[in-house]
Amino acid sequence: MSNTIKQNLSDIQIDRIIEMAWEDRTPFDAIKFQFGLSEADVKALMKKELKFSSYKLWRERVENCKTKHVAKRDENIDRFKCNRQRIISNNKISKR
Repeated sequence: MSNTIKQNLSDIQIDRIIEMAWEDRTPFDAIKFQFGLSEADVKALMKKELKFSSYKLWRERVENCKTKHVAKRDENIDRFKCNRQRIISNNKISKR
């Protein structure tokens, strides 16, 4: 991840990206849409911000999670979040 991307993110945004990355239902495309970070950028951010053991657990989880990658998702899922989800602070994706 380039330093310019890291410098443009506030601590609150970094926390939100980490939270979204841990969520099983949130695909990398949603993070890209909201923050402009590619999957590789998110992985680099997670590696930098998490303890190594936590990063390893997260990577293993992501590799086995079908909902993190749009190509692996069920074709019936066409949104980034559950339609019953309440408004989340700092979330730029509007409710549908």
